[in-house]
Formats: sequence, C-alpha cells, structure tokens
Amino acid sequence: MIHPIILAGGVGTRLWPLSRAAMPKQFINLHGQKSLFQTTLERIENLPELGATRVLGNSDHRFMIAEQLRQQGFVDSEIYLEPVARNTAPAATVAALAAFAQDPQAVILVLPADHLIEDVAEFEQSIQSAIKLARQGLLVTFGIVPGSPETGYGYVKKGEALAEDAFRVSKFVEKPDLETAQIYLESGDYFWNSGMFLFPVKELLDELALHAADILNSCRAAVAGISTDLDFQRIPEQEFAACRSESIDYALMEKTDRAAIVPLAAGWSDLGSWQSLWEVSEKDDAGNAVAGQAELFDTSNSYIYAGSRTVASIGLDNIAIIETDDAVLVAEKSRLQAIKQLVERLQEKGSVLASSATLVHRPWGSYQSLVQGPGFQVKHITVKPGGALSLQRHSRRTEHWTVIKGAGLIHCDGKDFTLRANESTYIPLGAKHRLSNPGTEPVELIEVQLGDYLGEDDIERFDDNYGRSIHD
Repeated sequence: MIHPIILAGGVGTRLWPLSRAAMPKQFINLHGQKSLFQTTLERIENLPELGATRVLGNSDHRFMIAEQLRQQGFVDSEIYLEPVARNTAPAATVAALAAFAQDPQAVILVLPADHLIEDVAEFEQSIQSAIKLARQGLLVTFGIVPGSPETGYGYVKKGEALAEDAFRVSKFVEKPDLETAQIYLESGDYFWNSGMFLFPVKELLDELALHAADILNSCRAAVAGISTDLDFQRIPEQEFAACRSESIDYALMEKTDRAAIVPLAAGWSDLGSWQSLWEVSEKDDAGNAVAGQAELFDTSNSYIYAGSRTVASIGLDNIAIIETDDAVLVAEKSRLQAIKQLVERLQEKGSVLASSATLVHRPWGSYQSLVQGPGFQVKHITVKPGGALSLQRHSRRTEHWTVIKGAGLIHCDGKDFTLRANESTYIPLGAKHRLSNPGTEPVELIEVQLGDYLGEDDIERFDDNYGRSIHD
C-alpha cells in the first residue's frame, strides 16, 4: 500500500508578511480556495491502495493541521508533532518507522505540504511509474522538467535509462549560478530537485542503516518514546533533538546507489516566494497579478496582494506590494530574496511581526485582534460548531461580549444562559466563564478587554476539552 507522509513543518519566511511562524504558507489560501496543505491532500486521495496518511508538523500548528485534515475528510490520519526542527530526513524517518511497524511492505510517498501542482493527472501517472521502480527496491525522487534556467533550486542529473520514463540518478548538484543553470537547461539531462520521494519502506530503512545510521538510531529512540496526546503523537524532545538536522537528499539520496528519478512535468511550483506566486497567477494585459482589491494606474509586471484594504499604485514596474492588516511590504521583484534577511532583522529586534499574526487559530475556532491600546483590546472571535473555550478566569482584565452571529451558550460564575445576535454580557474580574457553541453554525462575537494587562497568559484554566496548557 502507499502510505503518504506529508511534511508540514516549514515556516515560509520568504512569503512574509503573509506567511509567519504562527501561520505559515502551507496553511494559507495562497492560490485558490484552499490551502496548499489541503490541495496536497486532494492530490493523493485518489491514489490506488492508499494506506494511512501521516503528517509531520510543529506542535504550534497542531490544531490547524487537524482541522484542515478534517475538512478534507482525512479523519483517520496520524499527526506527529516535532518538538524541534530537524529538517526532512529525521521527520521522514520517524514516519517511515511508523509505517513499517504497520505494514513492512509499505511504499511511502514523501510530499512537502507547500507545493503547487496544476496537472494532477500527470502527477498520478508519475506516481505509477515510481511505484514500478520502488517494487524493484529503488529509492525514487521526482525531477521537475525545467522550463527556465532557475538559480533558486538544486538540480538532479539523470543517468542510465531504467524505463521509458525513468532513469538512474547520476548526481545531485547545488543551486547553480545563471550561466550554469542555462547549461543544465540546454543539456536536457538535469531536473529541478522537487523534494518529493517515493520509497519502499524496508529498503529505505536498510539504506539509512548504511548511510545515516545515526539518524536512524536517534529516530528509533524517538519513536519508542512517542506519547499520545488527544489525536496527536508527540515525539519526545530529548531523543529527537539529539538527531542531527539533515535533508533526505544529503543524508541519503546523494549517497545511495539505489537512487532513481522520474521526470515530472505537471505545472509544479514550490511557491517559495512572491515572485513564484506572480509566475503562476493569472495576469492582466500589463503583466500584473492582483489578489484582493487594488487600483493600478500605469503599473506593469507587478504583484499586488491586498489583504485588508484597497492598495493603489501609480507608475510602477516589476514591483511587489504585499499588504496585511499589520504590515506592508514594498519591494522590487528582483530583490525579493532579501525578505529572509528582513525577517531575521525583525527577529533580532524582538518584533512580533516576525512570527505572530493578528488572526490566531485555536481548536475551537479563531480570534483576530482588531484594535488595541493602553488598557484595552478588541477582538473578533469565531467559535465553530461544537467548539468550546476552556473554563477559565482572568486576574487582570474584564471582558464584554457582544454576539454578532449565531447563538452561544455562556457559563459565568455558576450561571448558564444563551446569548444571541445583538445581545451582550459582561465577564467580571476573576469570574469563571466559558463560551460554547452547541449549534450547527459558527458563533461570532466582538470581545472588548479592559485591564492593566491583556496578555494571553492571563488565563487560569479549570477545564479544557483540548488538553491545552496556559499558552495554547
């Protein structure tokens, strides 16, 4: 059976300010009506002999992962929470060990959660070609047929032919300069390194034992210590942190003599930058791509993302303007690679803009900070059907709730009552309170907080349906 392994732990720094550590690009609707993670799930749901899907991700994103899996119907998937980032080799190895324990004959399909593939039929056909190689004990990577001399990707050179649409891997090469990339393109022997793989799990573990035994041994220890937390599998930090951080490519694929490559021409992009998003977006006659409300005058070859208000431009060419509700990025498209350094500078300054977003997802729904100032904060809260905030109290703030949609069940200091649209209630300082949504439609409310401290850690929890700590 095919056991998908989806790597969802990235942070997408190059798509700042929309993508941040608290809400990375794979969970955002960047290109279409669903997130990249959800479209990754869609691509695999029709594969034959589909086994258990395993997702590797950050603990901070666990409820987003679970909710988006639920929305796509992947309710039996296993979610593994990485306590620290250790690149793709340890993450894939942990999932491979779990798949092997369930099915020693499994074939595992390793997919990053943040790729765009427009031709799903071609992708499925490439999977079928790779399965034939995997059954011969080969470790398969998917090489993207290059359409330009791209300097932002690593490359894989093909070797001897194995079948009509497959080859041995001759070598992996690092990101080239433009002149070298042009030579690769003209030769027809090189492919972009996609970071997608299909492995027979037994042979994968055998090859790891030969070429990366330290990673395999650390991951075995980590798997042995996995604990179950609600619907999540928590990887123990001490054992996993002891593993060296390494990519699958470097740890294994560059060393094994079992590596094979299947070319893939399916409209692939890793959407790793605003430039790549401009390239795959629909454009007007002047070459502009627009998301949101924008007014463009004498503007060409530009990408405009208007997240919360109208963006207007005059006399611009080859520019990216990215507007969110708390930050605006303006840059020449040729300089977008510097976003990573910009975010690092924000981190050095301790700015919350480097990691936090105003829209925060919780297992019960979400909240968005609308405005804040000395002694007050206003939030828009959405509680999904069946969701419930924890039973809690605050020692330094009071709250005023006004429902604007739906009907919520309120518990406050021993009293229970229903609050409907256009109705309000007051939560006194120190009162034990809770909001639940027993209905079938979302409940939305405006919360006004007043007090001398409004941090999220001013919460004392007494009961929680999701097993969260104070900071969750």
